[in-house]
Amino acid sequence: MDTGLLISTLTMPTLLFFVLGMVASLVKSDLEIPASTSRFISLYLLFSIGFKGGQELAHEGINSTTLACLGFGLLLSSVVPVYTFFLGKRKLGVSNAAAVAASYGSVSAVTFVAATSFLEHFSQHPGGHMVAVMAFMEAPAIIVGMLLLRKYSDSSEKGTSINHQLHHALTNSSVLMVLGSLIIGLIANTKEAEGIKPFTTDIFKGFLAIFLLEMGMVTVKRLSAFKQYGAFAALMAIGIPIFNGLITAYLSGLVTQALPDRFMFCILAASASYIAVPAAMRLAAPEADPGLYIPMALGITFPFNISLGLPIYWWAIQQM
Repeated sequence: MDTGLLISTLTMPTLLFFVLGMVASLVKSDLEIPASTSRFISLYLLFSIGFKGGQELAHEGINSTTLACLGFGLLLSSVVPVYTFFLGKRKLGVSNAAAVAASYGSVSAVTFVAATSFLEHFSQHPGGHMVAVMAFMEAPAIIVGMLLLRKYSDSSEKGTSINHQLHHALTNSSVLMVLGSLIIGLIANTKEAEGIKPFTTDIFKGFLAIFLLEMGMVTVKRLSAFKQYGAFAALMAIGIPIFNGLITAYLSGLVTQALPDRFMFCILAASASYIAVPAAMRLAAPEADPGLYIPMALGITFPFNISLGLPIYWWAIQQM
């Protein structure tokens, strides 16, 4: 791998703010981002990426490539949970394995945003349809995780109905915000949309840096509750993203030749949900331990992806 690419990634301001957050938590600083502020920034990032994606999709139009990408994304989010579940079932138990499987089949919107920022650093831009792909990959993984749970668990672990969970997945605030913003960006008057461009574009990286600062603090706190699960869970949290990212680097060439789009597919396949899936799994798999699957996704996979994963997957698609 190009050492310059790795150094360039590790010195990105957004990543350095993530490291600062981790340091602040480790030294027990009183630095704190208010919960309401963090919530606002999270919704802003989803709004911005969704709206910009809708605008780009309006310029591109919906064509066969767009539909192929959507289909490939849905396939990824349906298949990844299956082998992830069977990989972890024996060591973690059925409920925990189902929650982990749903997490790794679903996606991290913040990792997607960080990947978009990474591409901009190299003057590369993914197609607007990739935002739609991200949004549609949330629900299938949750549904597959639930089906696996219902098939392999005892009756006491079956949780709530699939219809209820499907509704919960589709109306989750993250999914609703990014999908709604995508649709608005798609149908909005182009001239009028220019009026909010300073808000959707110019301040984007600043808000992302502050959000990742808070994520760094949360990461350290989550990891402290994770130690009891030992090396197996930690290896899964790194091994699954690498496998998913690299295999997708190859397979994505079957649906598109655009390198930025293929890179975003790698990120979507390699990331893990730590917002939508935990909210759903609290109802679907109450016996699953959030102290396992949330730290796996947020404490290990997320930092790995935004530091080492981004340059690894970018390098991989260029080689393929």
